[in-house]
Amino acid sequence: MSDKKEIFTTIRQEAHVEFEEKRSIFLGHALRTDSEEEAQAFVKRLKKEYSDATHNVFAYLMQGEAVARYSDDGEPQGTAGMPVLDVIRKSGVRNVTVVVTRYFGGTLLGAGGLVRAYSHTAALAIEAGGIITYEPYFEYELRCGYSEYGKYQVALAAAGAVIDGTDFAADVSVRYAVRKAEADALTKKITEIGYGKDIPQQIGERFDYR
Repeated sequence: MSDKKEIFTTIRQEAHVEFEEKRSIFLGHALRTDSEEEAQAFVKRLKKEYSDATHNVFAYLMQGEAVARYSDDGEPQGTAGMPVLDVIRKSGVRNVTVVVTRYFGGTLLGAGGLVRAYSHTAALAIEAGGIITYEPYFEYELRCGYSEYGKYQVALAAAGAVIDGTDFAADVSVRYAVRKAEADALTKKITEIGYGKDIPQQIGERFDYR
């Protein structure tokens, strides 16, 4: 992770959407980018792919808000790039680049119309990318008998734990991760269920999402 914060919101996957306004076609593209190099490479790729478009507007925001860039790409100043950047900010996502490609349809939209069209397309692209929030997760290993395993499974599922692996041998070994905020409560629950016989051992930590 490039952002070492307690909570980090971004998008899950690259996304492409289409929106039409008064015969102008707007194509929205969104991608998680963890550096300016990645952001610029994404913009360059799309400008090449849609080189016949009227405009390829872009904006990106990363490292919290330390890095913020945008381009109107020939649209009237303040009607395209900045609205796209505002949408990124308001969505709460970071380390994201959005490119909005426009094919002019012959009808002028006016400044207000452009702002609405670019903003709407950017919002659709971010939504299609799947907004996810990374949080600190603690990783544990739990060793237990087969008779207790089923009970612990219920507690793990209720806490939203991510099961990383399960080994079945003389006993059962479960490797799981759970949100930091819920880790102590889950450990206490498992300890209570097993009457103190099986206590999860923390083996690491990571950022993850559910």
